[in-house]
Amino acid sequence: MFRPSAVKLRAARLLTGRFAAPLLGAALILSAAPASAALAPGARAPDFSAQGALAGKAFSFALGNALKKGPVVLYFYPKAFTSGCTIEAHEFAEATPEFAKLGATVIGMSADDIDTLKRFSVEECRNKFAVASASPAVIKSYDVALAPGVAMSNRTSYVIAPDGRILFAYTAAEPLGHIKGALQAVRAWKAGRK
Repeated sequence: MFRPSAVKLRAARLLTGRFAAPLLGAALILSAAPASAALAPGARAPDFSAQGALAGKAFSFALGNALKKGPVVLYFYPKAFTSGCTIEAHEFAEATPEFAKLGATVIGMSADDIDTLKRFSVEECRNKFAVASASPAVIKSYDVALAPGVAMSNRTSYVIAPDGRILFAYTAAEPLGHIKGALQAVRAWKAGRK
């Protein structure tokens, strides 16, 4: 008669218990192959509205309204409070004053619910920039689905000019290149306006 070991039973509980979703998310993130962003520079960015959070408070975000103030750094990330997404949020928080000096707004987007995003905006975004809930329609329109049939986005950053055209697009699992590339794109946009 087969009797599973205690280790196998604990592993089975781990994979089916409260850690199942984070483990599945981590497995999907780690197994996703890097790809290029689908919306190329020069393409028109799809307009959208979404429920967002800044400094723990919910608000309505509209891309069109944000673009009236200047360029928008729109970055998609897979899941709040995962290691790569936390690193990326910290780095964007550190760079937010530089983006603001250049007239740019930073907004992060994931498929997380608004309560999770309220916490993430305080704990990891450090009250410096907003995050919003990406609907399946937004994920599809920006072609940032982590995998077919999965309601999570990959890690893609866009810089969108005030006229709604994409200036910069970058997809990579490693978070640090996103901030550097987005800053370079916003600086180039600003220099071209002088």
